[in-house]
Amino acid sequence: MSEVLKRMWSEDRGQDIAEYAVMLAVILVLVVGTIRLVGGNANNAFSTVASSVQ
Repeated sequence: MSEVLKRMWSEDRGQDIAEYAVMLAVILVLVVGTIRLVGGNANNAFSTVASSVQ
């Protein structure tokens, strides 16, 4: 029984997957937030350039 507990305690592959999932979620939130923030400004800038070109 103690051997099984030692093996389970030292097993950390599942923790790595959870950590990667959390990091991926944080990165996705940052990317989506940045795109939403920059997206409106970029749209205005392109509209201004398009108006001045015509």
